[in-house]
Amino acid sequence: MKFRNPIIPGFYPDPSVCRVGSDFYLVNSSFEFFPGVPLYHSKDLVNWTQMGHVLTRKSQLPLTGARTSGGIFAPTIREHNGRFYMITTNMSQQNAQGFPMQNFIVHTDDINGEWSEQAPLDQLGIDPSLFWDDDGRCYYVGTHFGEDGQGIGQFELNPDTGERLSETKIIWKGTGGKCPEGPHMYKIHGRYYLMIAEGGTEYGHMETIARADHVWGPFESCPHNPILTHRNSMPGFEKMSDPEYVEFQGTGHADLVDDENGNWWLVFHGVRPTKSQLHHIGRETMLAPVTWEDGWPVVNGGQLIEAVMDTVDSPQVQLDANGFARQNDYAVDADFTRMTALPVDWAHLRNPVPGHYRFDGGLVLTAGEDSLDGLGEPAFTGIRQRQFALTAEALLDFDPRSERAQAGLTVFHTNEHHYDLIVTRGEKGRQAFLRKRVCDMVTETAPVDLEDGPVTLGVASEKAGYTFFANGREIGRGVSQLLSTEVMAGTFTGCFLGVFCQGEAGAEARFLRFCCGR
Repeated sequence: MKFRNPIIPGFYPDPSVCRVGSDFYLVNSSFEFFPGVPLYHSKDLVNWTQMGHVLTRKSQLPLTGARTSGGIFAPTIREHNGRFYMITTNMSQQNAQGFPMQNFIVHTDDINGEWSEQAPLDQLGIDPSLFWDDDGRCYYVGTHFGEDGQGIGQFELNPDTGERLSETKIIWKGTGGKCPEGPHMYKIHGRYYLMIAEGGTEYGHMETIARADHVWGPFESCPHNPILTHRNSMPGFEKMSDPEYVEFQGTGHADLVDDENGNWWLVFHGVRPTKSQLHHIGRETMLAPVTWEDGWPVVNGGQLIEAVMDTVDSPQVQLDANGFARQNDYAVDADFTRMTALPVDWAHLRNPVPGHYRFDGGLVLTAGEDSLDGLGEPAFTGIRQRQFALTAEALLDFDPRSERAQAGLTVFHTNEHHYDLIVTRGEKGRQAFLRKRVCDMVTETAPVDLEDGPVTLGVASEKAGYTFFANGREIGRGVSQLLSTEVMAGTFTGCFLGVFCQGEAGAEARFLRFCCGR
């Protein structure tokens, strides 16, 4: 079987997966975007469809005032006795001690239905996970910040209420890499395996593992750690000259799962760098096969992860004419004039203001006090950019009353890094121009006059940058480097393609259609 990585392209980091019978369920981090924690389903681990989100109510996910790359960090999904659990950290919600680091659990008995309200945990740390032992006891395993540094902490708990049933104990500190985090515990072949991420979620990222005969340890480090990393890797000259070659870096933050045929797999995230090892799409979900040697997991035969993987056959996989597994292309063609709700893969910045969104002959956005430049709740919605090469178009019906009223199409990374194709009112009528914001530097192209009627706004993306159009006329360009995580420093998200309305409170913009694809 051949399949292509990433299996879920775009800003879908920190994957966690569980299997129930022949069904696989996967969640990702969502940070300051709402709804929170995207939820995916698959029958074969390579072809994924988004079911919706786990956190769909503000009571589950308060994000007001969330900083850039605040919000939801590293969720874990597990199933036990027919009930699904998701545990995570909201870095923009205060806990009982007053710190912005609230760990909590939600659950559901219907994976297609609503999830419970938060069961908060009295525990400082991030990247929590759940593990059930054979005796039915449930354990919290997560990154713990103690007096002697960072490590992996564990305690017993009631997963339905969040009640702590034992004290926290540090069970492993990793192999010496910085930031030991993202832990998951498994019981395989009668032994306890603790797998974690180390090295920071950067180009030194790696996945390591240890094992023990008891749930509390002591844990023995795998002799061939790290079991997954692309640190210090560089493609050979023959691959560098191949135009189809895709380089991956920053691989890590993984979760193990087996299939019904007894094969083992690893889901993890990685990035596809652009020029000079910059990346702007974000950390993406990837997949690799796992074998076992001397009681230790070996990922992809010990080889680097590639864009085209040739691995074990699976009877659940459907193949195309070229022998590749059929995988979702995630193309978008949203006719807002026929909708009453946004598709499941659309998201907002922080908690959306209900009065700013409605369907009335299209998707109507009503501007409030907030804009894309701030940390508020602007009238914005969008989808994650999934590929370097794509085109996106939005059909906009907008008759602004003044030059303060603005609506349009944006490539949005953070409030300080975004490119906006704007329609507004000029001296002679409606105009379009491109505004590019990079930190405190803002540039604008000369405005272009628009005829009456709906406006087609478009962006053509390539690996190196974006070209923006209004009614087929080029308006301006922007390089992708300036929207990269490395340029922004300290951020964990990727680019969105979205629509917005801002500037004059009460101004309304009606979007009739949005399409996006290669």
